Amino acid sequence: MKNQRPVNLDISTIKFPIAAIVSILHRISGVFLFAGVAVLLWMLDASLASEEQFVALQETITNPVWQVIIWSVLAALAYHLVAGVRHLFMDCGLGESLKGGRLSAQLVIGLSLVLIVLAGVWVW
Repeated sequence: MKNQRPVNLDISTIKFPIAAIVSILHRISGVFLFAGVAVLLWMLDASLASEEQFVALQETITNPVWQVIIWSVLAALAYHLVAGVRHLFMDCGLGESLKGGRLSAQLVIGLSLVLIVLAGVWVW
């Protein structure tokens, strides 16, 4: 009997459904937030240490590189929050069907994009 298992699985040719992409991005945003929260806590510590460090931090965050870092952390937070709420609804039994999963994934992407743009407007 011949083995019917694939010999070489080319992952780049696999087309993931939108619900899978949203789920994978939720995990990636969580890992990114783990590092991003460390940066935000460092900034909070620096701002509370003294008045001089607070002023120095205010000048530092006007640098476009720091604005991109702050925006990236806020974007990850917005996406992770919206996708997490989606998972909570699914845990309650809402949106577990194929159609419901697709719709909720599309809502996550749409709402996250709106929040990410608003975060960008707020940072800049």
